[in-house]
Order: sequence, then C-alpha cells, then structure tokens
Amino acid sequence: MPSHIEDYALIGDCETSALVARDGSIDWFCWPRFDSPACFAALVGDNGNGRWRVAPESEITAIRRRYRKDTLILETEYETEDGVVALIDFMPLRGKSSDIVRLVEGRSGRVRMAMELVLRFDYGVVTPWVSRGRDGALYAVAGPDQAVLRTPVDLEGRNMTTVAEFEVKAGETVPFVLSFTPSHLPPPKAVNPARALKQTQAYWEAWGRNCTAGGPYSEAISRSLITLKALTHSPTGGIVAAPTTSLPERFGGGRNWDYRYCWIRDATLLLLALMSAGYLDEAKAWTVWLHRALAGSPQDMQIMYSVTGERRLTEWEADWLAGHEGARPVRIGNAAHRQFQIDVYGELMDATHQARLHGLTDGDTWALQRHIMEHVAKVWDQPDDGIWEVRGAPRHFTFSKVMAWVAADRAVQDAEAFGLEGPVDAWRELRDVIHAEVCSKGVNVETGGFQRAYDDPRADASLLLIAELGFVEANDPRFAATVAAVERELIAKNGLVLRYDTAGSDDGLQPGEGAFLACSFWLADALVMLGRSDEAARLFERLLSFRNDVGLLSEEYDTNAKRLAGNFPQALSHIGLINTALNLTHDVKPTLIRAKRAGQF
Repeated sequence: MPSHIEDYALIGDCETSALVARDGSIDWFCWPRFDSPACFAALVGDNGNGRWRVAPESEITAIRRRYRKDTLILETEYETEDGVVALIDFMPLRGKSSDIVRLVEGRSGRVRMAMELVLRFDYGVVTPWVSRGRDGALYAVAGPDQAVLRTPVDLEGRNMTTVAEFEVKAGETVPFVLSFTPSHLPPPKAVNPARALKQTQAYWEAWGRNCTAGGPYSEAISRSLITLKALTHSPTGGIVAAPTTSLPERFGGGRNWDYRYCWIRDATLLLLALMSAGYLDEAKAWTVWLHRALAGSPQDMQIMYSVTGERRLTEWEADWLAGHEGARPVRIGNAAHRQFQIDVYGELMDATHQARLHGLTDGDTWALQRHIMEHVAKVWDQPDDGIWEVRGAPRHFTFSKVMAWVAADRAVQDAEAFGLEGPVDAWRELRDVIHAEVCSKGVNVETGGFQRAYDDPRADASLLLIAELGFVEANDPRFAATVAAVERELIAKNGLVLRYDTAGSDDGLQPGEGAFLACSFWLADALVMLGRSDEAARLFERLLSFRNDVGLLSEEYDTNAKRLAGNFPQALSHIGLINTALNLTHDVKPTLIRAKRAGQF
C-alpha cells in the first residue's frame, strides 16, 4: 500500500526524479528520464511492483524531515526508543550513470535498521537477474536496464528481493548507492558518497543564490523554484508538468493522467516566474526548447511534447498495476497530445513576446511567429477541445478565443515595438474581430461576466486570467462580474477554486475532482487586480497551508478528504505560488506587468 500523496518528497538529478515517502520508501523512480518506464512503481501499484525502503526496525516514535536549506537534499530523522537516526536522500547531478544515494546517519544511541530493495523494471512487471560481482556490489540486469547497488552492509536475497539488517550508532554513517546504466555498457564506477553529498549540496546552494526574490514569502518562493529546477530536463531545457502518472484527481476514480510531459499551456506563466525571480538561463533554455519542439508546420503544433520534443505520446493502460489507492486505470502516455486547442497559439505568442522583452529570442523566432499567425487566422473561429483537455465534443470555448486574441495582440506589439516586418494591419483587424466576437458571444447576459463557452453560461476558472492577459482592463465591469461568477459557482470548501463544474458538464470524463490549486492562485491574482489585496493575501496564506511538510504541492486538493490529489509535485501549482507571492509582496509584479505590456492599462 503506497503512502498518501502528501507524504512524499522529491529528489532528482535534473534529468529524472524519485519520490521518497516519510516511512523511508522510494516508491517511484523512472530511468533514464522522467517519462521512461519506472523501476520503482509501488506508488501506483503495491510493494511487489518495486520500491526501496530503508528504515528503523523498532517502533518509530517521531518522524521529522526537511530539505537542507536551498537544496534538494532530503533529511528524514527517525526517533526510536533506542536512539535517533537520519536518512539522507539525494541524487547527484548526472554523470555517466544515474545515482540514488542514501546515507544512514546515527545521531544518538544505537538503532537497528532494515533495508529492502525490490527492483522491478518496466513499470513493475519485469524482475531482473541479480548476481554479486567480484567487487562485492550487487548487479541487477533485465533487458536494456542495469542497476548496481554498493554498500558495506551484508546483503541477502529473499523471495526475489534484496534485504539487509544492520545497526547504526551515534557518529556512524552507513551508505547505500544505487546506480543505473544501460545493460550493454560497462558497469558504472563507484560513487564516493561523502564527496557526492558535498558536491550536490554545493551545486544547489550556488543555484539558489541566483534568486532575486525577497520579502515575507521568500522561503516558499525558493522551495518552489528548486522544485521547478528539479522538474527540468537539463540536457534539453524541457520542464515536465509533474514527474508522476495516474495519481488520481478523484480518489478511487478514473481521472488519472500521465503528466510527465511538457505543456505549452504553462509556457508564459513559467517564463514569468523564472524571469521575475532572476533565472534567465533557465528561461532561455525553456524558450529554446519551446521553439525547437514546435519547429515545423504550424498545423502540426501540439499542446504537449516529451522533454526531447517527441510528438507521439501514445496512451495505453498498465493493467497489472492496481492504481494509487485503487484509482484505475494507470495510464502511460497521454492521448490529449492529439487534441486541438486554440489557446496554445496564444501561449506561444505571449511566451515569445515576454522572452523577446528580456532579450531571450533569436533571429529565427519572428519567422516562426509569422507562420503561427497565418495558421491562427485560419483556425481561430473553429471549435476546439479547450484548455482543460475535455474528451467530449469540441466547443467554442471563450478562453480559447481570448487566447487567439492574445496571439494577434502580441504579434502587433512585437512588430511595433521591435520594428519587425509583417502584415500588422491584418493582425490589428483580426485582433478587433476576435475581441468583438468574444464580447458578443462569450458574455453571460444575466451576470455580465464572461462565460465558459458560447453555448455554456457557466463560469470557468481560466477566465480569471482575462485582465492579466490584457483582453479587458482590470476595472472593466465584465472582469469583476467574471470573478464574482467564479466565486459564486466554483468555490469549494476552504475557499479553493474548481476549474469548472465537472458534475454538470458533458466533457466525456467522470464527474468530480479536487480543487485545482493553480486556479486558486489565479483567483488571488485577480483579487489583487481588483484592489482586494487583503482578501488575496488571506487566500494565498490558505494555499500555503496546503503544502506538505517539505513545501510541495500537487495538482489539486481534495476538500472532502482534506488531502493533496493529482500528480505530484505539480509545476503549474508552484508556478502559481511564485507569481502570486511576487504580486502580493510588490517585489515584482509579473502578472500585472504582463497585462500592462499588452497596452490595456
């Protein structure tokens, strides 16, 4: 039985990552990259699908854990009747192998420890052949995969697992290093655990010093930035939405998706978070990844890609996995990559606009934008699948049309501000046509606010962004009415925001999900723009309280079970935290700047 979602912490090497539970079990690890098959899959199955646990044998009376300041090094301290021991977990930055280092550090007394390693490649279904090498290391091989465990502790094979029992006393440190390489290559060289710890800590501390964000929320901002960095595939610059698949949006239900990919939807808000906090190198790498992934014909543009820009993300079900707390199916891949979403064109144009303002674009970027605009002019008036990737019939979603307007608006702004050539008059006309249609067909005649779709008068949380995007001014009565509609129709318990009314929507999905945390941050931003900063601050503080004990957020929050839900940790939630924190502290106002640059204030 896996732990609750909020009981996990993240470690990683900026190419892949692992989730470590409070009980000392690594229940999720994909290798060699985020979307590769898992060799520890207990998170969405059971212990027999792969895990690696190191913990005291005797009863644990207290557990305390934290990340070392400004790092991704996790320390879990266990208190027992016999003494206190700490488990230090981290992944060194990738060399020729990918390594997980676990250090058992005695802090007081003498503590008996147990180790259990259950390696199951290919999402928990393949048991490797295990042998001991002349160097005393344990070698596990299955098909293309090879893992090597090195430790001074005596190991024993038992029931297709590797186990060990050992004792640690105060002042002692017992290391375990698990290394992964392709099976056709020579075994990885041994890692010096102490040196690796020192180097890893130095790397993260140096990276953290680049942060320019201060104020009362600096700790929360820093932890969120480190989390985003951990979700970055450093060789390519791609940033995954989450490192997990099929953690349920609704416990026991089927709204379980694979989020180990890069969404265009997140592009602009991600750029703003990185740039506003001082991380221009990461913003540049993300921009380059974005343009490389989108290279080709605009009509082939997708809503998501793999970290290397691969397009075919075929969805299938791992039917041998029981699902997290029984939530099935466990999906690998994401069929939404085939969807038609007009909003991604606006996101691309806005992200490129923001990058150009910071000098992060090159000479080929404008040519790509012009091709995108040719396509937007042809397709903006078509129904689409919408930002929330519903699996029902395409509709004329209001937010999709707003983002088509954003595409045209940013094309005009870039041409005018930077002297770039293009059919600017045609783009201005297109911008005006889209704006007029949205204001005619996308406004609820009874409430006066913007509605979910032309044929759906209900609220949609995505419309909280319309003033930030510059589509209307913040003092426009229609924006205030839109925010009021969201507050009236989509507020769940604890004041959190639902994306839309899933119970009453023909969206092709099971009804019911948790409150979407990113949308709750968007509401806080909208309240700031309406001059309701005190309410925004109270909502933000409430959102901070939903972080787990090491500062991580998932995609959603189940207000009934009072638990984190959905894939974890979720990049968009942490992006929202950073941007809202900056808005509230008035250190930098990325979302408000985004609107002002659109020329609407």
